[in-house]
Amino acid sequence: MSLPLAPKPAVRRFHQASWDEPVIFELSTPGERGVLVTPIEPGVRDAVGDVVALPDGLRRATPPALPEMGQQRVLKHYLRLSQENLGADFNVDIGQGTCTMKYSPKINDQLIGVPQLTAMHPLQDPADAQGVLEITWNLERMLAEISGMAEVSLHTQGGSAAIWANIAMIRAYHEANGEGEQRREVITTIFSHPSNAAAAKAAGYEIITIHPDAEGYPDLAALKAALSPRTAAIMVTNPEDTGIYNPAIKQWVDAAHEVGALASYDQANANGILGITRARDAGFDVCHFNLHKTFSTPHACGGPGAGANAVSEALAPFLPGPRVVRSTDASGAVCFDVQEAGPQSIGTVAPFHGVVPNIVRAYSWIMALGAEGLLAAAEIAVLNNNYLLAKVLEIPGASAPYAEGRRRIEQVRYSWQELFEETGISSEEIGIRLSDFGMHYWTSHHPYVVPQPFTLEPTESYSMAEIDEYVGALAEVAREARETPEVVRTAPHNQTVHHTHHDDLDDPERWAITWRAYRRKYFGEAAPAAVDVAEPAA
Repeated sequence: MSLPLAPKPAVRRFHQASWDEPVIFELSTPGERGVLVTPIEPGVRDAVGDVVALPDGLRRATPPALPEMGQQRVLKHYLRLSQENLGADFNVDIGQGTCTMKYSPKINDQLIGVPQLTAMHPLQDPADAQGVLEITWNLERMLAEISGMAEVSLHTQGGSAAIWANIAMIRAYHEANGEGEQRREVITTIFSHPSNAAAAKAAGYEIITIHPDAEGYPDLAALKAALSPRTAAIMVTNPEDTGIYNPAIKQWVDAAHEVGALASYDQANANGILGITRARDAGFDVCHFNLHKTFSTPHACGGPGAGANAVSEALAPFLPGPRVVRSTDASGAVCFDVQEAGPQSIGTVAPFHGVVPNIVRAYSWIMALGAEGLLAAAEIAVLNNNYLLAKVLEIPGASAPYAEGRRRIEQVRYSWQELFEETGISSEEIGIRLSDFGMHYWTSHHPYVVPQPFTLEPTESYSMAEIDEYVGALAEVAREARETPEVVRTAPHNQTVHHTHHDDLDDPERWAITWRAYRRKYFGEAAPAAVDVAEPAA
């Protein structure tokens, strides 16, 4: 016998906890301790004193100014702060478009918490680290298969770092071929991730940006006009941040190759194409994945993420290092070792072997799903996104510019421009008001190309009921914008924080990045002494 379903509320009633919790430094009580460390017995100190003593130059003259608190007070403090946050495990987190906020299975957190991993040290002898080296090597081979590329490095610690490694390899490739000075331009598209243009610019290249054609797709004719013997590479995201897949992507790559340029594929938006299309099949020379997007590892409030760089055979010598390699020992058994970067490598771009906890999480996620599961995840992500697209477009005042009427892949960059022209309520104001319903959204990279933008990406993790709930909240705020606009303008009302003005954000003179900086700037406290260590003994 099935239980009757309770009627669904159109909009969830929500009120964020507000503890008015002080900064932890204000909670400090001199002498209070969380752990009482047992003193070293005199006999032991006498026996090992010379071994454990720090050199005078490394010993602080005064204790660090850290909060002094008991364990229970520390626990309460951080639990209260956690209740004042929204996050992927609390709310329907489809509003962080381009970030692919999917569910990260908690069993994967248990896997990275086992002593065999937490006690591992990156400088440990490879003979004692065979398990984690094998996982790293296996994940690289999986990502090589998923991308179609020849070799993979898991060295980088996030998406932008991986893009930097891409352009560094491209630069090293052209320099090795004697064309480093000639090829000084990189071509990207306006709706590719801005990190592509930023990394190339930081590497010393001139940036050429291609805008969409009349149909809303990346303009192939404009690309061909921009390509020249000065082009080092095209660096594009596909699908773009609009969710539009470039149907001429193979022609883009071929056109780049015709002038001797390389093709770099930003696969941060790969969640809707896993098992459907591969970077190498389109001819790309290099690509990267974000493990903290497509492969479910947590974003961790901005870091650490995990990047993966995949390359063709021609670019394999330029991959960052060190690399994990598989070989056989004297008995013929398979073993794994660490190989330093080769002579053509761009070298070390991050410490040691990447973000190992996220490497293990991504490996576990792929192993749990298998090839069929990856394809199913992509198909459900596309289905969810197009269902969401249809529902959002039912809200008066919402639109999806570019390639209008066409289906999108895994996300959409929408626009509230019509609602803004009617009510004067901006997309930022709607997003802030949405937090009063326990949800949020991200607008867009700056500068805004889509007017009054908001970017949504439901991934495969959310149910139809959750998508309906999110759309219901959007529709309610849009209704308020017409009928009670002041409610929207003065939001948030049910949140931990109050309404803030951009004046505070736009004036660096008001910024205080740390608690101590805040105390100095607003309470006139003196800065600590510049030198806080004892001078070395003569």
